[in-house]
Amino acid sequence: MNFLTGSSSSIECDHSFTFSPISTVAFGSMVLCEGFNKEWNISWVHAWSVTDGKITQVREYFNTSVVVTKFGDGGTSQAISSSKKTTSGSSTSCLSVWQSQLSNNKSVPGLVLAL
Repeated sequence: MNFLTGSSSSIECDHSFTFSPISTVAFGSMVLCEGFNKEWNISWVHAWSVTDGKITQVREYFNTSVVVTKFGDGGTSQAISSSKKTTSGSSTSCLSVWQSQLSNNKSVPGLVLAL
């Protein structure tokens, strides 16, 4: 963490990692921020949980394709949706509401965050 935030210097590496956001989007109390570090050739996504205007949790993903989905009982959305029947017969939906763009040009692990 100290290396990534630039708060410590390392003998092995004289360069600090710079976070330059390219896009930021919010879904309720979650804020997603995506960027790319050209010097290191690394794409990154931060997922921040915000409570009462303060960041209470940070998750960061490097060179990972991130998809955010919303689970619910339907509703209106312009996002792609797929529905399935549950054992009780009611319909649930999984709505894809956001996908990282910067990792699409190379083969990277995928991750789904559920809201």
